[in-house]
Amino acid sequence: MQTFVHYFLHIAFPLVIAIIFFKKEWKKTYLILLATMLVDLDHLLATPVFEAHRCSINYHPLHSYYAILFYIGLLFLKKPFKIIGIGLLFHMFTDLVDCLFMYNHCAECMAASPAIELLEFISSIF
Repeated sequence: MQTFVHYFLHIAFPLVIAIIFFKKEWKKTYLILLATMLVDLDHLLATPVFEAHRCSINYHPLHSYYAILFYIGLLFLKKPFKIIGIGLLFHMFTDLVDCLFMYNHCAECMAASPAIELLEFISSIF
């Protein structure tokens, strides 16, 4: 289920966003939203590059809390920067959902995650 939700939110849901909120330019918007997945290139800086139980949030530079603040700032600019900001923030949301899946499956496995306080906080609410 985690894999399905992850890829649905990364690939299919941006199409929904594009069609609902950017009707006239939905194709262009969808491509921009998909292009924001290039933010995952920062995973190449990690060793190992892929680790199944690693939470991306606040681990990789382009997934850091500082980067997320910058992405929020993009929302206040004109298109296409606003669309890029939406895509990057939705990407972070998708990765956060993925982290929560992992945390709820094995909280001990996530104990060393740089986002552990956030995961604990969100889990305590729900």
